[in-house]
Amino acid sequence: MENLQSILEQLLNNLRELDVVMAEEQTLLCAGHINSIALQQVTEKKTSLLATMQHLEVRRHATESTLKLQAPYDGVEKLSDYWQQVQELTRRLNNQNKHNGLLLNRHIAYTNEAINILRPRHGQGLYGPDGQSKGVIVGGRKITF
Repeated sequence: MENLQSILEQLLNNLRELDVVMAEEQTLLCAGHINSIALQQVTEKKTSLLATMQHLEVRRHATESTLKLQAPYDGVEKLSDYWQQVQELTRRLNNQNKHNGLLLNRHIAYTNEAINILRPRHGQGLYGPDGQSKGVIVGGRKITF
């Protein structure tokens, strides 16, 4: 049973670390301009923590099977308390992740809008192949440089 308690403690600690990382992610996504390097680092931390949690979940299920116990561990107060904390933090992190996803989707939409605005102008130059300036049409009028 100590092994299961240790796994739940590790899982809870990992969730707390994830909470810090997701708060950092939210701060980056709320900024006017995203620092892509910092966001990539946060994403890597988040991915690593999620992989660790997946491993802990496999261990938890195996240990539960051996001990013939199952969450929410009714009748085992210490394990039940840990499980309740895990559940509460998981719900909060789920909501925070949804919020961060909305922020990220908003940034993606802005970026796509900017690309679409710039795309029609792509390839239009001010000079022709002969090196001479060419006319540019602005608001329906041809302007020659």
